Amino acid sequence: MILGIESSCDESALSLYDPKRGIVGEWVHSQIEKHAEYGGVVPDLAVSEHLTHFFPLLDRARSKFELPGDLSRIAVTCGPGLVGCLGIGLSVAKALGLLWGIPVEGVNHLRGHAFSPFMGLRMAESDWQTVLPHLGLIVSGGNTLLFKMDEDRQIEVLARTLDDAAGEALDKGAKLLGIPYPGGAELERRAREGDASAFPFPRAFPGRNERKFSFSGLKTSLLYTLRKMTEKEIDHRYADLCASYQAAAVDQLLVKTRQVLQEYGFRSLGLSGGVANNSVLRSAMEGLSNDESVRFLASEMRHTGDNASMIAFAADVDREHLWSNENHQLSFNPSLQLDESERVRN
Repeated sequence: MILGIESSCDESALSLYDPKRGIVGEWVHSQIEKHAEYGGVVPDLAVSEHLTHFFPLLDRARSKFELPGDLSRIAVTCGPGLVGCLGIGLSVAKALGLLWGIPVEGVNHLRGHAFSPFMGLRMAESDWQTVLPHLGLIVSGGNTLLFKMDEDRQIEVLARTLDDAAGEALDKGAKLLGIPYPGGAELERRAREGDASAFPFPRAFPGRNERKFSFSGLKTSLLYTLRKMTEKEIDHRYADLCASYQAAAVDQLLVKTRQVLQEYGFRSLGLSGGVANNSVLRSAMEGLSNDESVRFLASEMRHTGDNASMIAFAADVDREHLWSNENHQLSFNPSLQLDESERVRN
């Protein structure tokens, strides 16, 4: 089995993954409530929470499984992420590797997201050819990436955001509308009764040759719209504002994904990252895959955000891009990119 360790931001997470049986155990401590009062993630607080909760999580895992037992290796997130948070996870992994005498391997967090839509398929090696080449969309608070995965599971980024990520834009829009952090999910809930066409918020880069995203203008447009309205008007049209803002973000993702999907002979379309839990986006992407006759693969909702299971899974299916802990010198890269395959050492 593989022990996955994830600590890139504000989730302390462990997972046990068996290549033959899939996920056999998951243990997570969420810090959302701790950071909500500050309106966003506070790095020092996140580090303190990781220090406090990782070993209790390990105790919970050991109460269910005899560890190291059948463990063959440890897979740990090495970037991107917050420096201190990555350091805690890496330190835990290397300490356990020394204690138990098993290898430690570094995993690119974004490649974990990229492979997470395949986690539920339980594919044999030959089955990969039925879903590749694959077009994937990672949408989270820190990243908005459209990428191609070819038949050899090599990844090429096709489009990325020039400024805010989609999840960041949804959270910032929610804050402007008086919704506390993290506001994206609550914005979606409040938008359900609204008219998504009520306000003409902008969609950046609609042109077919523009392979990029931008969401900062969307946030600015909402700010200016609210400034022109009275409090009574905002209250009266609140659901419409939420629905229209959300629709503008989703439409930009959908339009660009459709354009790229039509350019290549993809066999599958994937959706991952924290914003993949948004039901409007999820439904739109599934509809697009049906229209284009490709298989739709979305991460399970419990595995859309930062999680250790996707790290362990990536260590199993993406071995070519794992980072070695040769001579115990495995380090981390807080600004790591999706298509970066450098094996990081000190």
